[in-house]
Amino acid sequence: MKEFIINMNDSGQRIDRFLGKSMPELPKSMMYRLIRKKDIKINGKRCEISTILSEGDVVRVYVKDEVAAVRSHDMGFLSASDEIQPVYEDGNILVVFKPVGVDSHSNGTSSADTLIDRVKKYLYSKKEYVPEAESSFAPALCSRLDRNTAGLVTAAKNAAALREINSAIQNGSLHKIYRCVTVAAPPQPEGIAVAYHRKDADRNIVRISDTPADGFREIRTGWKVIAESRGLYLVEVTLYTGRTHQIRAHLAHLGAPLLGDGKYGDVRANKRYGIFRQQLCAYALGFSLPESSPLAYLNEKRITAPEPGFMEMFR
Repeated sequence: MKEFIINMNDSGQRIDRFLGKSMPELPKSMMYRLIRKKDIKINGKRCEISTILSEGDVVRVYVKDEVAAVRSHDMGFLSASDEIQPVYEDGNILVVFKPVGVDSHSNGTSSADTLIDRVKKYLYSKKEYVPEAESSFAPALCSRLDRNTAGLVTAAKNAAALREINSAIQNGSLHKIYRCVTVAAPPQPEGIAVAYHRKDADRNIVRISDTPADGFREIRTGWKVIAESRGLYLVEVTLYTGRTHQIRAHLAHLGAPLLGDGKYGDVRANKRYGIFRQQLCAYALGFSLPESSPLAYLNEKRITAPEPGFMEMFR
């Protein structure tokens, strides 16, 4: 028999999802059978697959020891670099600046020194993340940036914040603003473009279409030109959707490819300026959360990154 006392980070989720994380060796089919047979109890009473856990609940799983192994805590993050640049922090979220050259998450081939590993190590050092006290939660990034894109990334310190931020991203209540340099002017100084996006996962490239087509999903990208110098344009971009390579691919489709972009950009322009890494930074975050949200206090804040180096081109 295994017993779990539900803490704050475990609460608010279904019993089957909790057990899927906390007892990874327990097959789903067996879990569902145990629930049907009343061999999984909450506070001594039977439960349903859809039962939502509350803080303080006692979960008992009556199962043989060979399938009762609980989640082991991977401490590999302790080998990550100590280099981390918090930009904003409170009891619920941590916004950090991700430098170029650091992966947001492991891609299976990268080292353990990813942004999420650095975040976990940072919070562990502050005793805000105690792995052995968690059955199902670990700090998580709410968004990610490409390895060669710098900028702000939000991490959730607790499960409730993770749910709130993920919901805000899905419903458009979290506003992500980027700055970039393009080698040609967008169609107008300011605008919002609608197009259709399809990712080719095998080639890690996307296609943009002006018209709907099978496999394509709608995207919306807003832009505003804020400076011009030597044939280059400093552009502020607002993402209204968040698809893979959206800014790079969409601006290139509009005739304004990013300086230094080797995948969607202008090779000759990159050679002319001697820049071969996309000049793109996730520059600012804003929130418009419902007043009922426990994170509604973020509505008063605009979080900005350190000024990207490419701004020097426009002095």
